[in-house]
Amino acid sequence: MVKLLHIKATPRGDESRTVRIANAFLQAYRGANPADATETLDLFSDGIPEFDALAVAGKYALMHGEQASAEAVARWQVVVDTVDHFKSFDKYLLTCPMWNFAIPYKLKQYIDVLVQPTLTFSFDPEAGFSGLVGDKPVQLIASRGGDYAEGTGLEQLDSQLPYLKLILGFMGLTDVRIITAQPLDMTTPDHSQQVLAEAIAQAAQAGAQF
Repeated sequence: MVKLLHIKATPRGDESRTVRIANAFLQAYRGANPADATETLDLFSDGIPEFDALAVAGKYALMHGEQASAEAVARWQVVVDTVDHFKSFDKYLLTCPMWNFAIPYKLKQYIDVLVQPTLTFSFDPEAGFSGLVGDKPVQLIASRGGDYAEGTGLEQLDSQLPYLKLILGFMGLTDVRIITAQPLDMTTPDHSQQVLAEAIAQAAQAGAQF
């Protein structure tokens, strides 16, 4: 059975315009793939492990063949379980608004838990870095209040899409398809509604073909 994980990186629930776009994608995807399973991970309400001193101690103790406390080992195991959960899916939908030119802090926390040597990437002195997740498709839905597209003169402020493409590719996820809704705020209300409607229509089409 094919499984799709929807990673929701906004605290606004159904009030989020990014979520409205994602819901159009999911509705079309489920209609086209009724046998597939979909799961939503709400990063602001479902809880993400803290990658704290105990988790780090457990990680480095195991990496170096050293003894760690039972608490540190248990904390590191929560990280491993989180990575295993992520890797168990065949497809990903990532819903991400731009915050301060970058990504919401809960998504950064989740990424910092996921990106671990031997779990999601490896390093060889000759071959360099290799992603270990597998080249599974990712549909990224990104929203921005302003317009940071190429040619606007503001593209250098965009630390959202370049970072996400880089870090997903680092784990081996290079098939990243992007729907960008912009500008949603720094424009007229009518234009904002047009941008949103176009993104919703694009998401529905993408979901039916994903």
